[in-house]
Amino acid sequence: MSDTGLDVVEEGKKGISKELEAPEERVYEVGYLLVPNLKEEDVPMVYGNLKELVSSLKGEVISDEMPKMIPLAYQMEKVASNVRQKFNAAYFGWVKFSMDAAKVGELKKKLDLDSNIIRFLIIKTVRENTIASKRFVGREMHKRPPAKKTEEPAVPINKEELDQEIDAMVAV
Repeated sequence: MSDTGLDVVEEGKKGISKELEAPEERVYEVGYLLVPNLKEEDVPMVYGNLKELVSSLKGEVISDEMPKMIPLAYQMEKVASNVRQKFNAAYFGWVKFSMDAAKVGELKKKLDLDSNIIRFLIIKTVRENTIASKRFVGREMHKRPPAKKTEEPAVPINKEELDQEIDAMVAV
């Protein structure tokens, strides 16, 4: 052990030691889509299993949201036990957690094998609450004010003058 409490892992070619720090925990968020054919009462169980999976890999759940049924922007497919299923809706949920960076690959493998998950995405994020506030509640606030109309008196159109101006433009 060195003075800093870190183990020396490897000595460089020029005698410079490289030290390995303790496993670094990073903050991640996983967004996922669950199959819509789950019973409403089974959704909390699947949601709880996902949180338990994070905990079993020595992760700490920071915040989360219970999955809610949403329509999908496009049809998605999932192949499970050699059967292709197509979905137009899904339960969407997310979990923010901190975990050792080396364990995230293992989490990904386990999520890939879960037949209840259509698709998921794991991203690195920050611990702070990053939920966007509803900024566009009143759309009127962001509309451009209507242009002020200046009332000009209507001038009668002389067809002969108009024809002469058009002929002059065409002739050029």
